[in-house]
Amino acid sequence: MYQPETYGIALLLMSISMICWGSWPITMKFTPGWRFQLYYWDFVPGTVLTSLLLGLTLGSSRGGPSSFISNLRQADGWHILWAFLAGVVFDVANLLLVAAIEYAGLSVAFPIGVGVALVEGVLLNYFLAPKGNVIFLFGGVLLVLMAIVFDARAYRMREKGRPKTSGKGIAISLTCGVLLGLFYPLATKSFTGLNALGPYSLVFVSSLGALLCNIPVNCVLMKRPLDGSLPLTAKDYFAGRMSFHWLGLLGGFVWCLGTVLSLVAANAHIVGPAVSYAVGQGCTMVSAVWGVFIWHEFSQAPAGARTQLALMFLFFALGLAAVALAPIASTLVPI
Repeated sequence: MYQPETYGIALLLMSISMICWGSWPITMKFTPGWRFQLYYWDFVPGTVLTSLLLGLTLGSSRGGPSSFISNLRQADGWHILWAFLAGVVFDVANLLLVAAIEYAGLSVAFPIGVGVALVEGVLLNYFLAPKGNVIFLFGGVLLVLMAIVFDARAYRMREKGRPKTSGKGIAISLTCGVLLGLFYPLATKSFTGLNALGPYSLVFVSSLGALLCNIPVNCVLMKRPLDGSLPLTAKDYFAGRMSFHWLGLLGGFVWCLGTVLSLVAANAHIVGPAVSYAVGQGCTMVSAVWGVFIWHEFSQAPAGARTQLALMFLFFALGLAAVALAPIASTLVPI
């Protein structure tokens, strides 16, 4: 099993994870008219196939008892259950996230939803596996909280005159964030202790959990869309373009790659889950860059909204920098 041996390499993996987590939604943006429920039928299988591919390659690269197949065989039922539950929670949360993207756009859904998940996830992960300088770690979280406030204000300004739509977009983003914040702590439970799962086998098991959960949950969302639009059927899915199906699989690949790299970094002794998770949530800034500068989601917004967005970028950057320094900051700020 491949595992980084220095903090520099672990930070590189966390940075790639951040880019992956912030970029997979653009595959959905390239499928105009393709409802998020239909997109998600391809996204989830993409995560399963990618987790299996990474497990059989990087996860098996050095052999031994920690390799992908051996680790799956030796893990006990409780650790497998935690990983499966992580996948179930992720499936529901991510379905809400793609719904929020449809309502509010990348530059809003991610900063609010993932920002809430960041705060919740860091607190729970630090409680489960306390690593990193608490001043830098929680100071960074506080800065991220302030960034969420600025982003929500920018969205309100952009949506002025349409309070119903604005309120629903933010409400879905917040609900998604609360659920998404539970994914990483559940994953942490599954790879800590005796007979635990490794990062590669963990993602494979959790992706199977998401796959099974997606069948009933997505069927309900197809029959009862959140926005009150017409229900969808299996016929709608099979009538879609082949390129749309490939883009859904690609989205699953990109998300899964980011998740594996984040967990591999979290497994490194100096890093820990709280720091790896927090750095990965820089995906919020990546997605906001896509939304603001590539898709021009705020091109018609008033100047005040763009000022709020600038403050959001600033506070997110400062917060993530503080979190990234947390593993090596003990010599700078004693705790």
